[in-house]
Amino acid sequence: MATFEGYERRIDTINEVCKKYEIKDLDEAKKICDEKGVDPYKIVESLQPIAFENAKWAYTLGAAIAIKKGCKAAADAAKAIGEGLQAFCVPGSVADHRKVGLGHGNLGAMLLSEDAGCFAFLAGHESFAAAEGAIGIAQTANKVRKNPLRVILNGLGKDAAQIISRINGFTFVETEYDFKADKVNIVKEIAYSDGLRAKVRCYGAESVQEGVAIMKLENVDISITGNSTNPTRFQHPVAGCYKKDCIENGKKYFSVASGGGTGRTLHPDNMAAGPASYGMTDTMGRMHGDAQFAGSSSVPAHVDMMGLIGAGNNPMVGMTVAVAVAVQEAMSK
Repeated sequence: MATFEGYERRIDTINEVCKKYEIKDLDEAKKICDEKGVDPYKIVESLQPIAFENAKWAYTLGAAIAIKKGCKAAADAAKAIGEGLQAFCVPGSVADHRKVGLGHGNLGAMLLSEDAGCFAFLAGHESFAAAEGAIGIAQTANKVRKNPLRVILNGLGKDAAQIISRINGFTFVETEYDFKADKVNIVKEIAYSDGLRAKVRCYGAESVQEGVAIMKLENVDISITGNSTNPTRFQHPVAGCYKKDCIENGKKYFSVASGGGTGRTLHPDNMAAGPASYGMTDTMGRMHGDAQFAGSSSVPAHVDMMGLIGAGNNPMVGMTVAVAVAVQEAMSK
């Protein structure tokens, strides 16, 4: 029998969704996945080892729904996976109100479609969780896309960007911003591996202006903010300023605010938001976000507190893409 965190608060909604798709229970959902050779439990665990059990079972249910619906394309599977994630939302929670589970599924579908050319983890290198999400996308998304999806991390600080690149095998891109010309120039690139991970490009900016210029340089189509070290002084301003530029120039740009929600506490240097308030990071996310998730970009416990599951929002992006691709590969056999 499947057991996981918050079982009592979640099981009634889960059972309703199972019934809708004629799945007896979560154990049968696992059996459906096993018969197709899809192992969402292992995929989730591999991308964020500290993820909760409920995250692993949520993706198992989502994959089973995708299989039951006969999803042969990864983009369609991602949307179905979102239904599984939504089933795990605690009724009445922030995540439930914002339909965050469905939002994650729809984001995964966007990244697997041919419309998206570049996806950015904005402020990504400030969190190892963004690296986990980037790895999940880099290793799987382009298996099913005709045109490769480019993945970048864009955060504050060049040293930090180089460190995270070296640890994870990404390509560190050192830039220099020309304030007079309002242009960013690439000084050098260092690839810290020769595999798929090296295709993830990691930038470190010294200002909001440079961060926006990096977004323009890479022609970012979709981004997700973090809410790690510098939410109010870097990633939210960059997303908002870049969005304004995109609107003025007729470019489509979909901005996702990953964090926020009741209980988010910011560092005093950023904003004195108490643990019972929404906090400034949530407010700023609402200003630019086409979609807003709930809870930390990285910490499983905080996302669980918001009523979703125990996995960081950034790793979840990689999990959704990876599981959806696994479903497509299984359904094509």
